[in-house]
Amino acid sequence: MEIKAETETYPLYLGSGLLARAGAILREEGLTGKVLVVTNPTVGAFYLAVVVKALAEAGFDVQTVTIPDGEVYKRLDQLTKVYDAAVVGCLERDSTILALGGGVIGDLAGFAAATYLRGVRLVQVPTSLLAQVDSSIGGKVAVNHREGKNLIGSFYQPSVVLSDLEVLTTLNEREFKTGLAEIIKVGLIGDCTLDAFLRQHSTAVRRREPEALLEIIARACAFKAQVVTEDVREKGRRAILNYGHTIGHALEAETGYTVYRHGEAVAIGMAAAAAISVELGLATPELSRATLEVLTLYELPTTIAGIPAEQLLARMAWDKKVKNGRLRLVLSPRVGDVLVKDDVPPELILAVLRRMGAA
Repeated sequence: MEIKAETETYPLYLGSGLLARAGAILREEGLTGKVLVVTNPTVGAFYLAVVVKALAEAGFDVQTVTIPDGEVYKRLDQLTKVYDAAVVGCLERDSTILALGGGVIGDLAGFAAATYLRGVRLVQVPTSLLAQVDSSIGGKVAVNHREGKNLIGSFYQPSVVLSDLEVLTTLNEREFKTGLAEIIKVGLIGDCTLDAFLRQHSTAVRRREPEALLEIIARACAFKAQVVTEDVREKGRRAILNYGHTIGHALEAETGYTVYRHGEAVAIGMAAAAAISVELGLATPELSRATLEVLTLYELPTTIAGIPAEQLLARMAWDKKVKNGRLRLVLSPRVGDVLVKDDVPPELILAVLRRMGAA
């Protein structure tokens, strides 16, 4: 599919066997010259040789750099390692940085591409389900700050996205589920057909049957592409994609990115957002029931384990959606619909967090 972002349009390839064809595809899309592949040890052990071979056979001058695996490494000192590799490799403005990995690699390598020489080409090759349906699409690139997630970043669109379904076979169960959380989110906020599919075909999805994965990934990507096209720089409608993320990001940051995977934190955030929506009278209790039902179906967490509610609320003050000092929460009146509120009483948020297990 084509992703449109302001004046730019780029292709997203979704299918099987794409890594082995990566060099040929990039050639077809007009890329040439040097490619710096950024990956981590876990992904690299499975797929780096395949990608390097495909690029080299297509005539690209390939170099690589590896950063440690994990959200805690999405930070400035690891970004410097990518810059150093780019300098050693003599990358030029028509060179390419290729992100081979999940969301951490995609975000960090993407920010490096956006800033090195004021911008070199970027190719996203997401190897996690989460990255395939979320971070590889839409041009958000960033690194974390100790006070919050993705506080240092930019908008920078890739030249190509290659999402190979075959890489999902090597994901462990926890990483697979964290990607499902973002797909569930799309069903809850705007694609009722996807929501129904997830509920009716959970066995096929959890078995990672190719037809089921193709259906849910394609629908999630198409929805995000539509929203991004309408609002590239998150001035309006794109904020709905952050459903569950304000509380989710606070959970991740408050626990040092070591307790929750992103999708797990977002799942808890969506359960909280639904509960807040009900408490405000925006929605009936059916919203919370339906939200908890689908999250439980895929064994995603919906409670908070003892973290002080006040600390989570304070952490939310660093959320990127805060405007004029007012915390803006993405809430929902019903499955398939969302809205943004900036007048939710802090006491109500605290009460919901405590009911979910916060201290």
